[in-house]
Formats: sequence, C-alpha cells, structure tokens
Amino acid sequence: MFVPMIRKSRDYNERNRTRFTWLFCIVLGVLILLSESIWERQPVIEELLFLVACVFAGIGAMGRAWCAVFISGRKDGVLVDKGPYAMCRNPLYFFSCIGAFGVGLATETVTIPLLILLVFTLYYPGIILAEERRLVSLFGDAFDEYRKKVPCFLPNLSLLKGAEPSDYQVSTRSLRHSLFDALWFIWIMGILEVIAALHDVGCLPTLLYLY
Repeated sequence: MFVPMIRKSRDYNERNRTRFTWLFCIVLGVLILLSESIWERQPVIEELLFLVACVFAGIGAMGRAWCAVFISGRKDGVLVDKGPYAMCRNPLYFFSCIGAFGVGLATETVTIPLLILLVFTLYYPGIILAEERRLVSLFGDAFDEYRKKVPCFLPNLSLLKGAEPSDYQVSTRSLRHSLFDALWFIWIMGILEVIAALHDVGCLPTLLYLY
C-alpha cells in the first residue's frame, strides 16, 4: 500500500501544478494579447530584449532536454544523482525557470518576465518541498545523504565533474515526450512574434503599454 500511496500523492501534486500552470498561462496570455511593449519606441532596447530572450529560452530548452535524458522513466524507481542532478537537486525546475524567464523577455518587456519570476518564487518552493518529502519516503537515508551534498536549486558546477557516465540507459518513450515538452519554449516565442505582428497591423486591441 505504501508505494501506491506515494504515487497517488505524486499524481495529485502534478495535477495541481498543471492546473495552476495552465491558469497562470491563461491570465498571462490575456495580458499579452491586450498589451504592447513601451520599448517599441526604442528599437535598440527592443531588439536587445529579444536577443537575451533567445539566449535564456535556448538554455532552458537545452537544460530540460538534458534533464530528460537522465530522469526519463526513473522518477520513482531510482534516485537520480548523475548529469544535471549532480549539480543541483531540482535542475528541471531551474532550467524551466530560466526558459520561462526567456519566454517572458520575448514579449520585449521587463514586466512580464519579472511577473513570471515572482510567481515562480512564490509558488514553486512549496512544490519542491512536497516532492522532497516524497523522495525521503521513497529513498530514506540515500536521499538525505544526497541532500547534504547537493544544493537544492542553484547549481554548483564543480559537482558536475565526473558525474556524467559515458553510457546511460534511457526510456525512449519518456524521453521523446520530455523532449517535446522542452521545445515549448521555442514555439511560444514564435507565437509571441505572431501576436506582436497582429498588434502592428491593428488586428488586436492595445489596452495598455508595459515596460
């Protein structure tokens, strides 16, 4: 009964996280549809924001794909401490945060990425704590030792040395799904460019300007 209960708790947390994420994305999407960037009057700043957005979104997408190689098909069966999981305990959230920040910058505003960072800072620490309690239940002392050596969120790059095996078995089905998810950062940036073009030709109303 113990393992099914842990799995049920994990599924419940994931459903709640998915619902909150979709709700936040809908609210953010409405805000983006009804607003434009004030930096359109400053082309150099506007283009610089988009350039930085591409860098952050690219790092986020590549980082999530890297995490997927090591975690796919292993969420509850094995304590993963190789690859990106050697440098911090939650690299998937770390790279998601970077990618989401990049997507926010692709609106060519500062307001949207700061709003994304604020929501991430307020919401995800609770998610991380709940997941770590589940991992303690699953792996006990092994996870406690891992937690003592590896930081929670901000990576320690020095821990990465020697932490990537030359061969690693993965679940190809889970990996394919995870890689598909990682590409969303790039696709959303394309959608944001279409929205900006619709504003330019007057197909979408502009109710406010964002910094």
